[in-house]
Amino acid sequence: MIKLGLIGAGRCGRNYIRTIEGMQDVRLDLVASQNPETAKLVGQGCRVVPDWQSVAVAPGIQGVIVATPPGLHAEMAKAAIEVGVPVLIEKPLTLSFKEAQELKRLARERETFVMVDHTHLFNPAYRALKELGLHLGHLKAIWGEAGNQGPYRKDADVLWDWGSHDVAMCLDLAGCMPKNVQARLVQDREIDGGIGQEIELHLTFPEDVVAKIELSNLMVEKRRRFTTYFDLATLVFDDLASAKLTLYQPCEPFVRPQDEGEPIETAPAMPLELVVREFADAILCERQDTLNLDHAVAVVAVLEEAQKRISS
Repeated sequence: MIKLGLIGAGRCGRNYIRTIEGMQDVRLDLVASQNPETAKLVGQGCRVVPDWQSVAVAPGIQGVIVATPPGLHAEMAKAAIEVGVPVLIEKPLTLSFKEAQELKRLARERETFVMVDHTHLFNPAYRALKELGLHLGHLKAIWGEAGNQGPYRKDADVLWDWGSHDVAMCLDLAGCMPKNVQARLVQDREIDGGIGQEIELHLTFPEDVVAKIELSNLMVEKRRRFTTYFDLATLVFDDLASAKLTLYQPCEPFVRPQDEGEPIETAPAMPLELVVREFADAILCERQDTLNLDHAVAVVAVLEEAQKRISS
């Protein structure tokens, strides 16, 4: 039985609590939360404590999940890494490339496994898209569309909140860093004490592969679509559709497919369950590689560059 600790029991933290509750061979032993209602959410035998430091270094805990606002990730993850405890961090890894590099350096120094939950990378539909794409010729372009009406967060704007998902998929699918990052702020206004934004990113990869990412928390309806244009077909991963992956006839980049399309059957597994399962397996196997962490640091680098472009 893998015993985990959780720091943070907000929206993301509660998702981890529910997910782990339904899993075998993995359990939550300790949760850091200052909300008195958290005790009602955890299973029998799980303790809730107010201070996160005691979870990060708790004896007997085999792995720590950090599910707090991203501005707190670096400090909390560092505390666990320093004592050699594997860490699973909610996306984005940090809000600073410098902090991300420091966590990577420390993880290698302590030989500690660190993993970041870019959830869509674990979605069976995205994984099927990536595998199928290997047989469809040259990747020409990527069109990411993500957003909703809200949330209007103070701790992370649209770029870091929604954008980390699409940038993570783009880097993973392209297999390299972009040669050029461009970003522009289409709309920006204060709403309900937070920030309402519409942002557009353009990433240019080697071999003239171009990615356009449209992000907004001002949309009337939620959107979570990731379209990939190959020589032989166009694949659409739509996380809100009944058929999450559909294959279409090839079409020009940034044009919506017009044919009916062929739904591709994918596994029904929940992405977050796969995240926790792979984290638990890494603990069991005593993994020390930094492949996932390297990718997460690269995502932060691209987002920070995009932020600079927007600010300028």
